[in-house]
Amino acid sequence: MQTFQVKGMTCAHCERAVTQAIQARDGDAKVEVDLGAGVVRVNGRLDEATIREAIEEEGYEVQ
Repeated sequence: MQTFQVKGMTCAHCERAVTQAIQARDGDAKVEVDLGAGVVRVNGRLDEATIREAIEEEGYEVQ
């Protein structure tokens, strides 16, 4: 499982947008978003760069 610190996520819409962006690249990926901690965890086939790109394309900053 890969873990990313993500800045700018504040609501259920943010959670859904990030989850859908990652799953659009890997439909089998398991995505967990912790809004309070600003953390996204991904268990799937994608490499780190692809996950970062998916999150950043939605307008969030991966730290």
